[in-house]
Amino acid sequence: MAKMEPAAVVYFQGKYVPTEQAKISVMTHAFNYGTGLFEGIRGYYVQDVDNILIFRLEEHVDRMVRNMNILCMEIDETHEQISEICCEVARRSGFREGIYIRPICYKSELSLGPKLRGVESSFCCYVIKLGDYVDIQKGLDVVVSSWRRLSDNAIPSRVKSTGSYLNSSLAATEAKQAGFDEAIFLREDGTVAEGSAMNLFMVAQGKLVTTPPNSDILVGITRNTVIELARDELGIEVIERPIARTELYVCDELFFTGTGAQVAPVRSVDRRLIGAGQPGELSKRLQELYFRVVQGKVEKYRNWCTPVY
Repeated sequence: MAKMEPAAVVYFQGKYVPTEQAKISVMTHAFNYGTGLFEGIRGYYVQDVDNILIFRLEEHVDRMVRNMNILCMEIDETHEQISEICCEVARRSGFREGIYIRPICYKSELSLGPKLRGVESSFCCYVIKLGDYVDIQKGLDVVVSSWRRLSDNAIPSRVKSTGSYLNSSLAATEAKQAGFDEAIFLREDGTVAEGSAMNLFMVAQGKLVTTPPNSDILVGITRNTVIELARDELGIEVIERPIARTELYVCDELFFTGTGAQVAPVRSVDRRLIGAGQPGELSKRLQELYFRVVQGKVEKYRNWCTPVY
């Protein structure tokens, strides 16, 4: 992952302030209990137009606002204001390269007790420079994690909460310590969920298969994008269904999707090569199309790209 270099200005406590002034107390509820939720939103610098295009900003904000209801959060900022704040923080960054916008809603009250309702919430937002999160060219070597994906009835993955990312951290760390690039989570019933912080697709018999929204996954914006592009632009049938672990070993292609991962091919699982052990043809076609779309080069989907400047 690229080194984190933050912008000079963030949105904090209702104002745009220097990054070094955006501090929270050690007594903050979210710091003590993980009671926060966030979005990760990419902006792609397009040299031809000398602008940064924020990809699917409205979909990210909509997901965040909906998930706030799960964590009993109410903030002063409206849906429209959150979108504008994301744009404004990006503008004030002055960056002319790829960026990552991180809006966060968190329980800001200085209080004890693991509860949600009646605890004050606040909103903040910052931006950093970001290149490729993982290697998207050669293909990743991944491992099925010994850690299980959290259940929707325990800590729902769809919420994208700060506390739930301990689950992701454990799986990703285990994988890297064992010499792999990434991890794949299984659910408690043994079926596949997703990667440590990304969704998963496999190609089998010419069809694209991915796990459904009720399989303890984050319902990813990039996931939904790839489904739409595969169906509408490439004419590929997309099936959402449970995936068994051994299907990963015998499929033709495998790749991850996510704001960070983008479209990242997988070349091996548990030291078993997938297909020819290199990015597959459909994975590469989807990756190429995805990057054209996020750079505003496909007219049909240009409304997904919000210019910063």
